[in-house]
Amino acid sequence: MTDQGGTSNQNYAGRWIARVRGQIVAQGGTPEQARRAAQASRPKESPEIVYMPPTTPFTFSPLLDKVRAALPDVEIYLVGGAVRDAMLGRLSLDLDLVAASDGIKLARRVANALGADVFPLDDARDTGRVIVTESDGSREKIDIATYRGDSLEEDLRNRDFTINAMAVDLRTMSLLDPLSGAADLRAKKLRACSDASLSDDPIRVLRGIRLAAALGFQIEPSTRKMMKSAAPLLGQVSSERVRDELFRILEGRRAAASVRALDMLGVLHHILPELEAMKGVAQPKPHSHDVWEHTLQVLSELDEILAALAPGYQAEQTGDLFTGLLVMRLGRYREQYAEHFSKLLNTDRSVRGLLFFTALYHDVAKPHSMTKDENGRIRFWGHDEKGAEMAAERARSLSLSNDEIARITAVIKNHMRIHFHTSRKDGEGKDPSRRAIYRFFRDSGEAGLDLILLALADLRATHGNNLKQETWTAALDVCRIFLENYWERPEEIISPPKLLDGNDVMRELNLAPGPRVGEVLEAIREGQATGKVSTREEAVAFGKKWLEENVKSKNTPS
Repeated sequence: MTDQGGTSNQNYAGRWIARVRGQIVAQGGTPEQARRAAQASRPKESPEIVYMPPTTPFTFSPLLDKVRAALPDVEIYLVGGAVRDAMLGRLSLDLDLVAASDGIKLARRVANALGADVFPLDDARDTGRVIVTESDGSREKIDIATYRGDSLEEDLRNRDFTINAMAVDLRTMSLLDPLSGAADLRAKKLRACSDASLSDDPIRVLRGIRLAAALGFQIEPSTRKMMKSAAPLLGQVSSERVRDELFRILEGRRAAASVRALDMLGVLHHILPELEAMKGVAQPKPHSHDVWEHTLQVLSELDEILAALAPGYQAEQTGDLFTGLLVMRLGRYREQYAEHFSKLLNTDRSVRGLLFFTALYHDVAKPHSMTKDENGRIRFWGHDEKGAEMAAERARSLSLSNDEIARITAVIKNHMRIHFHTSRKDGEGKDPSRRAIYRFFRDSGEAGLDLILLALADLRATHGNNLKQETWTAALDVCRIFLENYWERPEEIISPPKLLDGNDVMRELNLAPGPRVGEVLEAIREGQATGKVSTREEAVAFGKKWLEENVKSKNTPS
């Protein structure tokens, strides 16, 4: 279709046009923009303003039609990420709506129509949240707020980036795009809505880096400068908001590139200051990077390892020998790892994001534990335990849960153990013993599953292109042995059945209540794991012998 001047109307898809006697004379992102542009060139004419729908209709959640049916008489607009995602051909399950007034009242109307839950989300901004629970247990949310400003256009101009500053009129399903966000989407460009967008709310600096990474967009140069200028203001933002944006970055695509961007824009100094000390800290061979670059490489390798072990991965997708070996040896545990990562230690954050946070901090104590021996060789004695303490401290400052902090601590504290067993396997051909397997999971628990993945990423990042196939194969064999025992025969070594309880131990061994009872029970449990104990009678005999030997050794003068 063309206008009378011969211009294809497809050039105006998703735009508002001004027509005079059938000829398109101007266009804009909103009716008013098109009208002003037409008046500038045809001041004496009265143009017809028409919306040109997109060539491919936007796809929204079916929930949106239910909202439209519930509010047929209301001037209300869909805004933000759902509009952006629809234009990218993605389906967003969270809907953000704005109206001139009565946000909470409108939310209640929608909830009543849908039989959903509703509550005030922000009284100051008159914002209500509707939670719709589907039959399969999944949930979608609808937020309805009043304008930030006196009009829809002012609301959109007060937002963060132009690609998030578009709206769809629910009455007509027409697009309003006053800041040319659609053009920025097509150009894959991230641009701030105004000069004050980032300084008004510095958390948008983190959000911008996350969006750029998730969408594969470039940050426009002037916006990048604004982000750098706003970075020092992050100290004024609550730790909870920083945490939430940081974890969205770590949970998303290209975590390593995003963290590098955080560093380049001067953000890390204000949110994770202890990481800066890793820069320039040299490491001995086989390391090929300083501690900071090594850490970024670990994040990158971890991303690839998780992708290769994800359900649906096709082995033929890779021409990389080392990834192929990973898939051959550990690929059978895809479903188990998927289930592991589906579990939540906190409803707001994923186990995957927590693993990347842990990877970011696994060597944080190296600058503080570096020594040199008489030959000048660099060592980092105790960096694992010290690093666990430093990471836990930062996690507490970000208000992570106790379960999350325990997971982080367990992984970092034990992250050298797989390397030890890999070295033995590679050099001496020795597999981990039953005792080693038991103690590994006794000390790390379910965190051991994360620890294995981190160790593999750490190994690849350490050696880089110099990693020998034999060393990598040894590491994979070690990890396979640990995973086999954890998932395929846990009762043999990982969690032997209880043969005695505390009361049994006190009665059979004539012990008073106290820590010694727990020590005996643990010794018996390890005896089961190593194959020395299999019956109740053997457990009693083993406990007596262990008690005699340990009491005797402690009473023997040194």
